[in-house]
Amino acid sequence: MTKFDEKTSPPLPEHLLPYSPGARAAERIFETARDLFYREGIRAVGVDEIVTKAGVTKPSLYRSFKSKDDLVAAVLREVETGFWERFESAEAAFPGDPKAQMVAYFEGLATRSGGADYRGCALSNAVVEYPDRDHAGRAVAQVHKQDLRARLRAKAAEMGASDPGALGDAMMLLVEGVFTSSQMFDDDDKPALAVVGAVKALIEVYCK
Repeated sequence: MTKFDEKTSPPLPEHLLPYSPGARAAERIFETARDLFYREGIRAVGVDEIVTKAGVTKPSLYRSFKSKDDLVAAVLREVETGFWERFESAEAAFPGDPKAQMVAYFEGLATRSGGADYRGCALSNAVVEYPDRDHAGRAVAQVHKQDLRARLRAKAAEMGASDPGALGDAMMLLVEGVFTSSQMFDDDDKPALAVVGAVKALIEVYCK
């Protein structure tokens, strides 16, 4: 994909200029799609439902996004940005202490998973919904998960783990376990609430 800098970037289309009607419509479409995809599932939500609930026309959607798949990919890229912001916030809270960083991240994850409206990770859900690896949304999600696995393994190495790959993968399984199991149990009886103790035990075993 070609990358543009400030000197070479083409001008934005008129309908996406700041404060233009097109920009406002695109924002409503995006926000509506993001909420619907998370609550109802991506494949369950059609373009007609998105534009109706966003209060825009179907041509407005296709002026901003080439297809529903393009919209899905855009939503998932924003989800990924939010994920890394939370992950890096835990890192920033304990500079130079990878063990405390991971405990802090999992504490935040356990807290977020306790909500009644929590449906896990939109990126993980997208992988389940789209078995086709060539799907635009699946591609965004898959690359993210590969990046997360690499980051967790690197974090395990920073801890001095006896087997950084194994500890990193074990933490990856805990993350995905929270995403999945939190959708299956009631708020006060979620296995995900045990994840902080689990990650502490894993770190202790691998980092003696």
